[in-house]
Amino acid sequence: MMAQRSRLAASCRVHVLVLCFLARVATGVELSVNNHNDDFTLPISPGSLVSLSCLAQNSSQAEELLWYRGDGRVDLKDGNKVNISNICISPVSESDNGVAFTCRLGRDQSVQVSVVLDVRFPPSVGEDESIQIEEGKDVTLVCNAKSNPQGQTAWYKNNAILTLQDHYQVYQTSEVFQLSIKKVQKSDNGTYTCEVKSSCGDSSKDFHLIVEDKKPVFPKEAVIAAVVVVTITVLFGILAQKEKIFKVWNDPVP
Repeated sequence: MMAQRSRLAASCRVHVLVLCFLARVATGVELSVNNHNDDFTLPISPGSLVSLSCLAQNSSQAEELLWYRGDGRVDLKDGNKVNISNICISPVSESDNGVAFTCRLGRDQSVQVSVVLDVRFPPSVGEDESIQIEEGKDVTLVCNAKSNPQGQTAWYKNNAILTLQDHYQVYQTSEVFQLSIKKVQKSDNGTYTCEVKSSCGDSSKDFHLIVEDKKPVFPKEAVIAAVVVVTITVLFGILAQKEKIFKVWNDPVP
């Protein structure tokens, strides 16, 4: 019985030693991306080309490397997977901002280095607009405020900073900057300017708002009644003409 326990204990010690050895082998490998051993952020401009090179270090064997864009696996050619692996992003676009590219060790994917693209671009709020709106209705003026870094925003009316009134509402996200005017009045006529300023550049857009007179509103019931009266009158007129025609046709010729 004692001998069996001794053999079991020895077997467990061997397994523990093997696991510890494998763990040391796995964790002994280090990865670097563009000479960075830790995660980093890469500032870049739209339209540029980015080359990322992943290198396996401190390994005595061939190491398979994997690349991911976000959560999606990047397809690599066979000759671009062992010990060193390169990928290119070209051209970089605004939609790549904030995207992480991660190089991972194939046999232990906890060993990894990530690079996050910091795509710098100025705001571009769009083309000027002319808007005609009937008095008493609502209107919304919308600007594209997307930029990186995020810009400072402001509204102007006739080149003066806009004083917000009760029927004005401003709404803003990281991509949209808009002004809503509820039940527009004649006094709301004018040029409204959306301005976005960032460290990468400035952009502005004019909205030429023209408030038109309120159109007269006719009661629906009165319109329907008038149509019915006109229709009946026309029908009676047609019937009367028809009777006259038949009378003339039936009268004997002298």
